[in-house]
Amino acid sequence: MPHGRQPRASRGAHASIVEVPIPDKLYFRISEVSVLTRTKPYVLRYWETEFPSLRPKKSASGHRLYRRQDVEMILEIKRLLYEQGFTIEGARRQLAGNTAKAAEQEHLFRSGLDGTQLNAIRRELLNILTMLSRKC
Repeated sequence: MPHGRQPRASRGAHASIVEVPIPDKLYFRISEVSVLTRTKPYVLRYWETEFPSLRPKKSASGHRLYRRQDVEMILEIKRLLYEQGFTIEGARRQLAGNTAKAAEQEHLFRSGLDGTQLNAIRRELLNILTMLSRKC
């Protein structure tokens, strides 16, 4: 093996991708996601081109805004590529299989409440959150 090259499975400083605590926020900028996932921003942008399900929103100024599920997907992509040794194509297929499984279970996550009821619950929860944050 030429010096400076490592086998694919051991390349990089990825001893193990452990559970990463993701802050409770609606959106994350690419720099935050980069720090959280220990992945360079250019790699994140590349993965967006390779994984159709990874599509962060764009702000009015054009900045990428990742949601929690995007960050979780990035961690899963990283696990598949670096820990499991999948190729990008293999990881893409694996994620597509997981999406199909999730679609089969979608009925488990549907609510019997209508939008008005859900909005009322949301408002009440936000009021509680506001009251709790004032006491700190």
